[in-house]
Amino acid sequence: MKKHPREVRPTGLAAAVAAVLIGCAAAPAMAQSAAAGQDKQAEAARADAGQTDAGDARATLETVRVSATRLESDLLKTPVTVTAVTQDALTREGVRDVRGLSGKMPNVQIASGPDSGVQVSIRGIGANNFTEIGDPAVGLHVGGLYSPRPQGALALMFDVDQVEVLRGPQGTLFGRNSTGGSINIIPAKPRFDSTFGSAEIDVGSYNLRQLNLIQNIAVNDRFALRLSATKVERDGWIHQQQDFTDANIPERGFIPDGIPDVDQRRNVKVGRDKYYYNRDEWAVRLAARFAFSDSVEWLLAYEKFQNDGAGQVALKDCDQAAGTRFACTGGKWDVKINVPGKTDMSIDTVRSNLSWFLSDANSIEYNFAFAVQKRSQIADDDGGYHEIPSQVTATWPVPAEGDWGIWPIRDNTSITLDSKYKSFVHELQFKHQGERLSLVSGLFWMREKNAIDYAQEMLVNAPYGYPISQYYHQPNRQIDAKAIFTQADWRFAPTWTATMGARYSRDAKTDRGGRVYGGWDTESTAYYNGHYDPGTPGEPGFRPHNGRDLTHQMGPFAGIDAYKLWGPPAENAHSESWRKFTYRLGLTKNLSDDEIVFASLSTGYKAGGFGDKDDACDGKVCIDGPPGPHYTFFPYKPETVTNFEIGYKGLLLDKRLSLSVTAFYSRYKDMQVTGDFYASKVHVEEPCPAQNPTCDVIKKWQTVNVGVVNIPGLEVEVDYLPTPNTRIGGFFSYIDSKIKDYPTFSDEWNCGVRAEFGAPPCPEPYQGSDPQLAGRQIYDITGHHLPMTPKFTAGVNVSHTFKFANGYELVPWASVKWQDKMYFTLRNLDNAHVSDAQKAYTTVDASLSLKSPSFWRAELYVLNATDKMSKNWADDAGGFIRAYWNDPRTVGLRVRFDY
Repeated sequence: MKKHPREVRPTGLAAAVAAVLIGCAAAPAMAQSAAAGQDKQAEAARADAGQTDAGDARATLETVRVSATRLESDLLKTPVTVTAVTQDALTREGVRDVRGLSGKMPNVQIASGPDSGVQVSIRGIGANNFTEIGDPAVGLHVGGLYSPRPQGALALMFDVDQVEVLRGPQGTLFGRNSTGGSINIIPAKPRFDSTFGSAEIDVGSYNLRQLNLIQNIAVNDRFALRLSATKVERDGWIHQQQDFTDANIPERGFIPDGIPDVDQRRNVKVGRDKYYYNRDEWAVRLAARFAFSDSVEWLLAYEKFQNDGAGQVALKDCDQAAGTRFACTGGKWDVKINVPGKTDMSIDTVRSNLSWFLSDANSIEYNFAFAVQKRSQIADDDGGYHEIPSQVTATWPVPAEGDWGIWPIRDNTSITLDSKYKSFVHELQFKHQGERLSLVSGLFWMREKNAIDYAQEMLVNAPYGYPISQYYHQPNRQIDAKAIFTQADWRFAPTWTATMGARYSRDAKTDRGGRVYGGWDTESTAYYNGHYDPGTPGEPGFRPHNGRDLTHQMGPFAGIDAYKLWGPPAENAHSESWRKFTYRLGLTKNLSDDEIVFASLSTGYKAGGFGDKDDACDGKVCIDGPPGPHYTFFPYKPETVTNFEIGYKGLLLDKRLSLSVTAFYSRYKDMQVTGDFYASKVHVEEPCPAQNPTCDVIKKWQTVNVGVVNIPGLEVEVDYLPTPNTRIGGFFSYIDSKIKDYPTFSDEWNCGVRAEFGAPPCPEPYQGSDPQLAGRQIYDITGHHLPMTPKFTAGVNVSHTFKFANGYELVPWASVKWQDKMYFTLRNLDNAHVSDAQKAYTTVDASLSLKSPSFWRAELYVLNATDKMSKNWADDAGGFIRAYWNDPRTVGLRVRFDY
């Protein structure tokens, strides 16, 4: 450990803040943090077994090194807001992929999304477009190299040195420009000094089985190999049944006939190991490290990740539905499925890092990554939640003109038939570390080529019960991102350092050869592809399909030819580009050898984009403009963030307390939001009926830019050694993300039941002269909070090492995390039955670890000990709320052998 020339004791404000935070850290209402530097691997433990023991007794806190400025530096002397988490902390808290970091540090929330997407939100800034069109707002990096697709966040995190989470816009040094922040996963490197390995077995609830293997081979003092592998399997924790729904609403004319009304083509019985919310993944990494000379080193790694899990299905919030006509009729986690989930996703990655140390102060690095992600997937979008009888307004038999009321069956499916995302990332850096000047300058280039065949099916629709589908054939979507950047830290006075950084980015997106087949015309029988004849509406014998009439010659599994009856496809050929200059300015003051204060002004941006070519008028006659189709790609602009923050970092109380405090203020402009938005207003022959008052308005799934958001906040992290064998870590965060100006939000959240449940009714559709507002149910959300921003979060964790005379060590550890209410949409609707929020909640984790004096250790653990079920994503399901859920209580035993 680095020796300091003198002791530094807190005085004045620093001492007062330290005293307050130590008291807060001991408060039982706070929750545990993967605080910066917690359980950082000690050098002695590394030399012993390549892993660290979380229970090591230390008289002072160890020095944590981070790469947040692309130069290795002491965490507490790095003037950026960053949290570092070690592999031991990840393992102890059951963190297997990026999603597990949610809520474990200030202002970081992570949600599951459709299509295997992961929505990472830092300080309220995230992205909800998980397709090949969208870009994440928080950059994901592995070994410092950018990983572009949000599905990559599902990859298992294993055998890492640490994970670094940077909060705030990253507009100068990291990969592609990002508005929210950056997550950098740093894999452990091969080591030259010893040959060692470890094996870890983890068994637990829901038939959890995980095996982790590490083998380091020091061939000689200039060449080493490291092989790491992990395999995890777990049953789904829900109660999944088959869906054989046969509509039974005789008062509306729907008489059961013993034949299911939902699609039976894929409805097979599966075991618990194939239920939604299961896990079936493995990964392997082989890394080689070469020291060609004292000045040239090369790190080359290949990594393979495979996910064969079922994915997730949105489940009803039974607590909110209780006491309403939508109340759950079985158990909370009962779900009826006619399309079992199936994923086949692989990610193959090659990473290279070549370092040339020109001198003690100067070096050049060339980093390269090539990744191929392949995925096929199928998901049950309706989850078996069909309309209840009181909702159904359609009547059978239907007249010749059809019935546009609400039908009794939902039967919706999303299918990724095939996808292949290829990305090339290059980064060239020059680094200088002098006594007064540190500099990082470089060039960045990312090229991505994406191909996907994706389809959506909605198999029962008004007015006749016909199926509809669209098939997106996108063989060549390209993204090209280039940047030149530099950042310098200049110590212009003995205790003062100035930071100046800049980045010029150019992003281009191109769509070549894309085609969209099928359509949403619910009065067409084209889906049947000539293999089923329902007859003529209004005449005897007319009958749309039942669940056994559909065949594999219909729809997406039959290929593009099955869509020929819909007519010619819409063809995509489009490109756009954007350019942006971003910067960082900072000032740091060294209060002592162990304390700094800093201030910075930084900016970030996320490129714009466009969607698929589409007729804004949906084949109808637009009110505005010339007759005929109005084709558009629905382009949208970049979003930008300007962030000011001021912070303090210190190592106090004889180096037994580390304290980080950051106050920030961000201005978020042109936020990109994806959803159903206005496209056009069209002519209709008759006035719109009461049940469909906006029949003359066409909406399209698209991304739009909205509003300005002001985001002030405070983040505190603390790590404390009250005794050499006791450790207390904690965090606290506050954020108040308020929309500054958004008076034209369209409020359509659960409109059909809000008055019934005592919530304010939805506004009436706009009838004014502004065509851009046509059909919108205008509601002013100025002052509302961004999604996924609990106003307060807090955590505390405590461990103590009991040492015995025979060399054994017993380490109990406990963690409590609490977070405030968090909304999932901009509506911020507080209602007992149709709220778009997750209520404030607390989770408790604990473990008891026994380490032998030889080569093994064992750990009993419980995660989410109070079995608090919480949502990480929610949506309007037409009378109730459906959500993706975090895991229930799990208990397990983990045993590790080092050799």
